[in-house]
Amino acid sequence: MLSLRHNHVSIPQLSTDTAMTKAMEHLPTPFDDLVLYHLKTIASLSNDNYATYTHQSMGVQCLTKILQLQKEENWMLPVMNIMCLELRLLAIRAENSRTNKNMKPGEVLEKCAECLMGCFRVCAADNRSSEDDTKRWGMLVLVNQLLKVYFRINKLHLCKPLIRAIDSSAYKDHFALAQQITYKFFVGRKAMFDSDYKAADEHLTFAFERCHRQSKKNKRLILMYLIPVKMLLGFMPKRMLLEKYSLLEFWELVEAVKNGDLRSLERVMDKHETFFIGAGIYLIVEKLKLIAYRNLFKKVYLVLNTHQIPVESLLMSLKMHGVEDVDMDETECLVANLIYEGKIKGYISHQHKKLVISKQNPFPRLSSTT
Repeated sequence: MLSLRHNHVSIPQLSTDTAMTKAMEHLPTPFDDLVLYHLKTIASLSNDNYATYTHQSMGVQCLTKILQLQKEENWMLPVMNIMCLELRLLAIRAENSRTNKNMKPGEVLEKCAECLMGCFRVCAADNRSSEDDTKRWGMLVLVNQLLKVYFRINKLHLCKPLIRAIDSSAYKDHFALAQQITYKFFVGRKAMFDSDYKAADEHLTFAFERCHRQSKKNKRLILMYLIPVKMLLGFMPKRMLLEKYSLLEFWELVEAVKNGDLRSLERVMDKHETFFIGAGIYLIVEKLKLIAYRNLFKKVYLVLNTHQIPVESLLMSLKMHGVEDVDMDETECLVANLIYEGKIKGYISHQHKKLVISKQNPFPRLSSTT
């Protein structure tokens, strides 16, 4: 009944002063304030987004006090879940409308995060041994709400203590599966931005494989991050998968990277720039260039059939594939980077201007080097 998407919000009588007075008269403290702010939120729903958010925020603060008072019970957790969800959604609405021009971008969402943290601290601090009554069951729902806020305002450094709190929790494998999937999705994205691709692969794969098969929209969203992570690890998606989830923007990318075709890679990135930027993966996709360089140099090695490859030959191959603004020094630097990352086994002989590669597995599988 405290959801703002329930039918009761359309009852006009609930927005009146009479209803608010009755709530104060007939409900015990502190539940009277909780319901009062809910009614004020309903009353302002169609008028002022920021006022609506403010009333909901006050309601969540009342809820936090109630949770603190309830030492031996946790029956308010479902109420907390719905009220905190509504608070985040209202904060987004207020942020988008920005009726108060003096407010900075992200300010409402930052205040929302502070409010959510109040509830999280109460849940995390419940050290009772009884699994049935502990408020710690509410931790993951709140962490997911906070992660959504932090990703939206680009403050990913604030995610770390939340992730640590969940990963050290005795309940981490026993939370509701839907909440685990959401959590793994955001933790996987965080690992991806931290360049920890193996961890990103693990978390995002968990989310994708356990996401309900009928939740095609959510599975597609997970794949938008999992696919470039897999590609960076050397695993290229099949066209059938991309067609199934309407992600064919990646197919031309796959072909260009596999073939070491840098000209095509640039063209694909320009063609689908809006898609990659909108998904927040443009910089991740750009890192695939290094794999394309590796695949191109492997072709040069196969053609020359020698373990001492002239850097001049590598430079010529780059220019043939559309990389015009490059010289010998830059080519050597590029090769050195590939060697450093383990994508090529060998060394550069600066004296002879040659790349000397190992006679055993000079181009290791990407999955074993990334």
